[in-house]
Amino acid sequence: MKYQIKEPILHAKHRENFSFNIKKNSLAIINASDEFPRSGDQTFSFKQNPDLFYLTGIDQEQTILLLFPDCPNPLYREVLFLRQTNEHIAVWEGYKYTKEQAKETSGIQNIYWLDEFWPILSSIIHYAEHIYLNTNENDRYEQSVPYRDLRFISQIKAKYPLHRYERAAPIFRKLRAIKSDTELKYIQQACNITGDAFRRVLRFVKPNVGEWEIEAEIIHEFIRQQATGHAYAPIIASGVNACILHYNDNNRFCNNGDVILFDFAAEYGNYNADLSRSIPVNGKFTQRQKDVYNAVLHVFKEAKKMLLPGTIWNEYHEEVGKIMTAELIKLNLLDRHDVEKQDPKMPAYKKYFMHGTSHHLGIDVHDFASRYEPFAIGNVLTCEPGIYIPAEGLGIRIENDIYISESGPIDLMQHIPIEAEEIEDIMNGA
Repeated sequence: MKYQIKEPILHAKHRENFSFNIKKNSLAIINASDEFPRSGDQTFSFKQNPDLFYLTGIDQEQTILLLFPDCPNPLYREVLFLRQTNEHIAVWEGYKYTKEQAKETSGIQNIYWLDEFWPILSSIIHYAEHIYLNTNENDRYEQSVPYRDLRFISQIKAKYPLHRYERAAPIFRKLRAIKSDTELKYIQQACNITGDAFRRVLRFVKPNVGEWEIEAEIIHEFIRQQATGHAYAPIIASGVNACILHYNDNNRFCNNGDVILFDFAAEYGNYNADLSRSIPVNGKFTQRQKDVYNAVLHVFKEAKKMLLPGTIWNEYHEEVGKIMTAELIKLNLLDRHDVEKQDPKMPAYKKYFMHGTSHHLGIDVHDFASRYEPFAIGNVLTCEPGIYIPAEGLGIRIENDIYISESGPIDLMQHIPIEAEEIEDIMNGA
């Protein structure tokens, strides 16, 4: 791994909070993510199960965490199981945690090799009444692959069918939404690296540059600053491509007169940023482009003010929709008649702004949290309005990451250029 982070106190606190929320006499088992095959003899880059990382800080495949706070044997109240390394693995794959390194990273004192998992579990599981197991309950996810958690559930239920099984995910949904100061530090670092990459891009872009060349500049800056890499597949969408919300081809030349919509960000220490910006290829917005840009920027600024403790998710999005509607009328994209006859279930503004304004951010880019709970102190949310006009080959999106504090919203990307004139000045050497 490129980053060097050891925060055992943070992860110990996370385990304490998790254990506080499970029933008495309960045992919890959290597995690492799968390694997914890429070809005949390769796997895709490993991405840790965010819940396991949240509780341990361990970023390695084939890892299992066992928590049993009421275990009669104190040795097995917190246990971490690791893949045992050997000379062959060391030569071919490199670094793997030693037991001592895992202790330093996680704060867990009882570390065993993976082949000891089932013998240790069988010696204590009958003293537990409840077993907490994990699955991916992010409401954006649709299961189509039988991943490790699901296979493990089948395996353990076959061995121990009479225990009472519980879902760990609702606990993580509650806990992970509230970021500690330490977590905020890593999100901020991801934001800072992302901002440096954006400034690099502003000085690099010119007519006829390839979208892929811009992507190369971005990853260069990320890796140079020890980011893990992209937080998600980067969007470098010039011209009409900007009207494709999840455009990832990045294979078009950027034409003079077009606007490029960027949606990219760094991942640092498994914590993520999320940035969107729109810039003119030639360094100068046309008046129409600037009018649309400033309309989106106005919506962004007004939406950001609403990211306060107690704000209700749906009410927030409805209010943002009203502000966006007013801007679209000013741009002559909608008229008042369109609004008066609109279907409340599909407001007229959705023709030009079809996605949500905010999502939670953290270990996952779309972090695990409830969309039915009011916003709370400690949440980190994106703020990302946009206007997309395919008929004009123009798409504008502006996105920053916002921390909800006791004193109100704090923009973690306030240092990153966002005003149209500032973007033009940097692109033209000011």
